[in-house]
Amino acid sequence: MPLTPAVPLTPAEARRRVAGTDWAALAAELDEHGCAPTAPLLGPEECRELAARYEEPELFRTTVDLARHRFGSGEYRYFTHDLPGPVAALRAALYPRLLPIARDWAARLDRPAPWPDTLDAWLARCHAAGQDRSAQILLSYGPGDWNALHRDVFGDLVFPLQVVIGLDAYGEDYTGGEFLMVEQRPRAQSRGTATPLRQGHGLVFTTRDHPVRTRRGWSAGAVRHGVSTVRTGRRRTLGLVFHDAS
Repeated sequence: MPLTPAVPLTPAEARRRVAGTDWAALAAELDEHGCAPTAPLLGPEECRELAARYEEPELFRTTVDLARHRFGSGEYRYFTHDLPGPVAALRAALYPRLLPIARDWAARLDRPAPWPDTLDAWLARCHAAGQDRSAQILLSYGPGDWNALHRDVFGDLVFPLQVVIGLDAYGEDYTGGEFLMVEQRPRAQSRGTATPLRQGHGLVFTTRDHPVRTRRGWSAGAVRHGVSTVRTGRRRTLGLVFHDAS
């Protein structure tokens, strides 16, 4: 589905763009690999505009220096709850598409599925449990920067899927900086995946694990994600997380 950058990214336009993904195919790829790309969600100019918001500190509640915390090298910033329009619109449009996958995974793993039909209702549940800080992220990496393998789990309430959107053009604006996933498969060696992020496209990936079929039924394949070393240029991404932080 072609994008029309002249059209403001309203909630309706965000839903139109999100609908351009083949969600059945994406769910199958998630099952197999633990991550899967979407159709384009942002045009190049929208990506540049959103990346430039990194220099507006009033939009963010905190800045994290990865080296200081021994998480890697580079920097990211958590938005306040007053999200830029495109960020809020895409998050709201993606949640109902991800929800059936989340519920299906929970059923296969014989786990509770506590996620309501709407994002607002789910976030209200997070806030009532003390997870009331925004977890939406803009990340910025330069040459030599990287992010250690980790999980974005900020409390007891967790949505099992999240989305990262590339804001710079891989191979043009930067080299290196592939999105990394390492999966510990049940009773087997770990499996690694490296995925270049396409500008404006989302990558849906598992927050902490996903169902893996074994001879005994379904087991949880534990997953961590990170970023390989950026060789040249600057790599900015938007991270959409569907639970808030404590």
